[in-house]
Amino acid sequence: MMGINLVGLSFTEILLGVLYVSLALLVIVIAYRKLLNYLGKGNPVKEEYLVLYTVEVDQENDEYTFYFTADNPKDFRLVVLNEDMEEIGSLDEGTCTPGGNIVRLKRAELPVGAAYYCIQTDNQKTMKKF
Repeated sequence: MMGINLVGLSFTEILLGVLYVSLALLVIVIAYRKLLNYLGKGNPVKEEYLVLYTVEVDQENDEYTFYFTADNPKDFRLVVLNEDMEEIGSLDEGTCTPGGNIVRLKRAELPVGAAYYCIQTDNQKTMKKF
């Protein structure tokens, strides 16, 4: 019986080559997962931040509704920015409550040139386009 011979290599040499490559791939995958786990330890804690949603326009009452959520009470400022990201007006500020928070603003009260709205806390600044 003749052995398998690919490009001058014996069956045993091919089998060892496949095992070495498999072992190397396994070590790379394990090292990659350990690296991702290590780098993920510094992720921000969700509870420390507010979540700002897209502004809703109420055509019937001619007003904007700003909605954001918080896990804990937190001091905030809701401001308006122009195209150059410069603050041109403050819409509301205070301490939000856990859960959903709503700020309503008549369209006529919105500063001229408003392009973005932004919620600010001591550790966060989140902006969205109108």
